[in-house]
Amino acid sequence: MQGMMKKVQKMQKDMKKMQEELKTRTVEATVGGGTLTIVMNAEKSVESVNIDPSVIDPEDKEMLEDLIVAAVNEASKKVDDLMAREMSKITGGMNLPGMF
Repeated sequence: MQGMMKKVQKMQKDMKKMQEELKTRTVEATVGGGTLTIVMNAEKSVESVNIDPSVIDPEDKEMLEDLIVAAVNEASKKVDDLMAREMSKITGGMNLPGMF
């Protein structure tokens, strides 16, 4: 039982360290053939948006809105994937519900 407690404590310490390290990491999502790029940090805050002027058409704002939604969703998925990969390094592949 004591061995199990030590493993849990180490896992908690490693998770806290990982969370701190991930605060500095970002992911990038590009959609529309490279016309729109979003950079998002691991806390899912958008840090930057780059829009190619060729997709800014006042007559078709819905297309630009769709590109933004697609880029944000893709970046969010990439953050989730990054978190899952990093978490599996700590948990040894154990699936811990509710962690990420």
